[in-house]
Parts: sequence; C-alpha cells; structure tokens
Amino acid sequence: MSAPLVEVSAISRSYSMRSGMFGRATAVHAVDGVSLSIPKGETLGLVGESGSGKSTTGRIVLGLEPPDRGDVRFDGKPMAALGTQAWRTQRARMQMIFQDPLGALDRRLPVASQIREPLDIHGIGTVAEREDRVRELLRAVELTPAHGARYPGALSGGQRQRIVLARALATKPDFLVCDEPVSALDVSIQAQVVNLLCDLQARLSLTLLFISHDLRVIRQISTIVAVMYLGRIVEIGSADDLFARPEHPYTQALVSASPAPGRRSAGRIVLSGDPPNPAARPNGCAFHPRCPRALARCASEVPVLSAIGDGRQVACHLVTGPHVQTRDAA
Repeated sequence: MSAPLVEVSAISRSYSMRSGMFGRATAVHAVDGVSLSIPKGETLGLVGESGSGKSTTGRIVLGLEPPDRGDVRFDGKPMAALGTQAWRTQRARMQMIFQDPLGALDRRLPVASQIREPLDIHGIGTVAEREDRVRELLRAVELTPAHGARYPGALSGGQRQRIVLARALATKPDFLVCDEPVSALDVSIQAQVVNLLCDLQARLSLTLLFISHDLRVIRQISTIVAVMYLGRIVEIGSADDLFARPEHPYTQALVSASPAPGRRSAGRIVLSGDPPNPAARPNGCAFHPRCPRALARCASEVPVLSAIGDGRQVACHLVTGPHVQTRDAA
C-alpha cells in the first residue's frame, strides 16, 4: 500500500445547541476522536446513518472547519490555517463534490463560467488556456462544449453533477472529498456517475474520501471502508474484508441490509429504535441501546478502536474483549 496522502489524527468537533430561546446550551459532539489514513490513489468510503458526523469529518479534512482537538496532515504537512495563502495553495490540491449539484451551482451563470472559476481564483493559465481547459474538462466528464453554454436549470441532475465534478477537477487536484455525490440522482444515473468517477480516479491517480449512507455505492467504489456511528469510528478495514466478514454489530446490520447477489432477506438484521440524540449520548458504547448482543459492560465502558488483524480495527467489547482471541493470535 502506498504512503498516506491524508492523515487524520484524533479530531473532534463539538457544537453548542440550545433548546428553545431560553433553554440551556448543550454540547453536541459531532466528531469525537476520529483517526483516518488515506493512501495515495485509494478511496476511503465513510459510511453511517444521517447524523453520524460524516459530513463534518469531510469538512474538517478539507480545512473548511477547524477541529477542536486533533490535527489533519495533507501530503505530510499540517493543514494550514483557514483563509491564509498557504491554505489556498493546499486547497487547489483538495476539492469537494457536494450532494446537491443544483445547490452547488449558480443558476444565473453559464456552467462553463463556473467550471473556469477555480482557474480564475488561483490565477492558473492565460485566458485562452483557461478556455481550453474548460473544453477539456467538459470532454473528460463526457459532455460537450455546447453544454458549457447552458445554465444549470437547463441541465439534468446527472449533467449538473458532471459539471460539479468538472469544476472540482479544474485545478488538477490530488484529493477529492465526495459528500453524498450521487444520493440525489436516479439509480441508473448514480451508476453512470460512479463509473465515471472510478475512470477519472484511475486516469488521474486521484485519492478520494467518499461519504455515503449507501453501502451499495460504497462497496463499488471503495478500497477501504470506515463505519461511523454517533461521531466515532466503530470499524475500519479493507472493503473486501469488511463486507465479507463484518465484525461490529452495527456494521453487520448495515451489511445485512445492503442488497447483494445471493443474499436472502431472512438474514437481515433489523435494529430497534432510532439513533440516539447526539446531545444526549448514551454512557458506554453509544450503540448499546440498539445492540441485540450488548453486554453489561457496554452500558458503562467506552470500547476503544483496536486492531484485530488483517488491517482491521473494531471498537466493540464483543470483538476485542479479553475473552476473544484476535485473528493474529488464533
């Protein structure tokens, strides 16, 4: 495996939430001690239910939000302070693809102008070179120069997402954060956009952080998968290994609900209840109120993300407790 391009070390991010106009302020731990490493040219899929902290993690990785604790390193260097010239230089190599392509585009401008915008901001090339680059990018995402003259409202959802992708690639970045980039698209269009992204990654040697709640898409595009629950990573490992042998009860439930050839619906694990309120995190393991196999210690003791062999890490007393042998020791 190649050297990491992105390293995230124990980042945390909290927000203050007030219930009502005169209610007491409560700290909401959106991200709590998350560590990740993404090797160059690989895709790390970050998966979890809504409210698990995936998007906040992506924004911290890009330097759009500072962590309360922990740090992010890009290509071996610490993330520069937001708004500085060093940060702008780093950001030219790091771009984001958003969930809602229409919301990410200005409806008043032709899309070619919006693809060129990063080149204008970073002062890349002459005017003629920028125009050539826009045409090159339109072809790269399988659109024509005629599409560039249109406004966002005149394009389909799939075409708009291709425009957003073209704009993200304008500065020739090394790293893309894809935040639910296909969830707003029809299933058939989703497959086209994901296949295009895979082709571009192979052709341009891109490194991706792909955020999604859809394990079907995560399975298709990711080489590494991290499963997030209520602000913490509960399991991480290679995509093939994790989908073949999920260890954490939450991961097992997610994988059982993900459509796969040959899997019977009778094997699906249905979790009871809804994810807990982040402002009222349960004691111990945050998942224990919904876990069908919870132990007594799960209600009082927070499990630590621990290596169990084969590059897998799991935060679960059922897997890493003293009564359980790891694969390496077996």
